[in-house]
Amino acid sequence: MSTVQRARVTAGLAAVVALLATGCSSDGGKPSTPWRGASSEAAPAPSGTPSGSASPTASAPSGPPAKGSVKVVSTLAEGLKSPWGVAALPDGDLLVSSRDAGTITRVDAESGKKTEIGAVPGVSPGGEGGLLGLALSPSFASDRQLYAYFTTESDNRIARLLFDERKQPGKQLGAPDTVLRDIPKGSVHNGGRIAFGPDKMLYAGTGEIGETGLAQDPKSLGGKILRMTPDGQPAPGNPERGSLVYSLGHRNVQGLAWDSGNRLWAAEFGQNTWDELNLIEPGKNYGWPKVEGKGGKPGFVDPVAQWRTEEASPSGIAYAEGSIWMAGLRGERLWRIPLAGAEPSAAPQPFLEEKYGRFRTVLSAGGSKLWLVTSETDTRGTPEAGDDRILQLEVT
Repeated sequence: MSTVQRARVTAGLAAVVALLATGCSSDGGKPSTPWRGASSEAAPAPSGTPSGSASPTASAPSGPPAKGSVKVVSTLAEGLKSPWGVAALPDGDLLVSSRDAGTITRVDAESGKKTEIGAVPGVSPGGEGGLLGLALSPSFASDRQLYAYFTTESDNRIARLLFDERKQPGKQLGAPDTVLRDIPKGSVHNGGRIAFGPDKMLYAGTGEIGETGLAQDPKSLGGKILRMTPDGQPAPGNPERGSLVYSLGHRNVQGLAWDSGNRLWAAEFGQNTWDELNLIEPGKNYGWPKVEGKGGKPGFVDPVAQWRTEEASPSGIAYAEGSIWMAGLRGERLWRIPLAGAEPSAAPQPFLEEKYGRFRTVLSAGGSKLWLVTSETDTRGTPEAGDDRILQLEVT
C-alpha cells in the first residue's frame, strides 16, 4: 500500500471512530449519520450480503461486446475545488462546475489549462447543494446555451446561460434564464444531474431532500427523474400529460446515461443498505421509501444491480465500450457494469480502489476514452496536494 493509500485509510478509520463516538441524535433515536443517514453521499452499511448483485430486466438487443478493464492514461488537471458537473465542448475542452464556489471553469483537453469563464448568479451553496450539473444545448453550435442545475436560497432550479467566448475570461456567461424552478431544496439529497437524451429532451435527476414522502408524491418534483423540453415544459410523450415526471420513487439520483440502444440508466444513493443502478422506463416506480434495493414487491421496479453503500455511494455514470461506468464517492472506486442489451453480462467490477479518493463524475470522451473527476474537496474527503483532479482513462 502506497503512502497516499495509507493516509486515506488512516483518515477513513479516524472518521469512523468519530462517527461512532457521536452516538444517536436527538430526533427520536435515529442514528446520527453525518455521512448518509443525513447525507446521501456516504454511510455505514450492513455486511454479509454479496455486493454488485444483478438481476435481469426485459430482454433487448445486445450492443457491442464489453471491453474488460480500464487504466489511467494521464492526469489532465489538478487543483479543482468541489468539482461537480462536467460538460464537453465541441472542441473537446471541458466545462467544470464548482459546487461551493458557484463558478464554471474551462479545462483545455490537451494542456489541462484552467480558465474560469464566469460565476452563476443566485447559487446558494450549503450541504450537498450548490452549483451541480451542467449540460450543453443540443443546438449548442448555433445557440451557445449552457444549462446548469443549482441550489438557490429557496429552491433547486435549472437555468440556461449564454456562453460567449468573445468576451474576456470570467465574464463569458450571460444572465441565467430559468427554465424550471421549485425543485425541492434541502441540505441533503438535492439530486443535480442533468443531461440531454437522444430525443433532445432535457432529463434531470432530483432528490427527496430527506423528506421521503416526496419520492412517492406524483405532484412533487423531488425524488424523480424529470423529462422536459429545452424550454422546461413537460416533454411530449411523458407518462402523464402535462407532467414533468418521467419516473418516481427515487431517493437521490445523481447519475444519468444512455447506452447504445438508447436505454436510460440511472444511479441512485441508497440509505444504509443498498445503492442502485436502475434501467429507467417511463412511468415506473422505483420504490423509495417503500423499497431499498431489490425488494421484489409488486408495483415497484427492482434495480438491475445493487451495492452495499460502503462500496459505492454512486454519483455520475457514463456509457462506453459496452459497459456502464459508475463513479463511487464513499466507495472510492470506479465500477464497471458490462451489459448485454438491457441486462448485465457479468458481475460488476471495481477499478482504481482507494487510489485517488472519492469519484464524483465520469464522462465519455468518445471511443474508449473516459474523463473521471475526483471529489476530495467537497468537505467529505481527505484532500491532498493536487486535489481535485480530472483523470483521463482508457478502456481496454
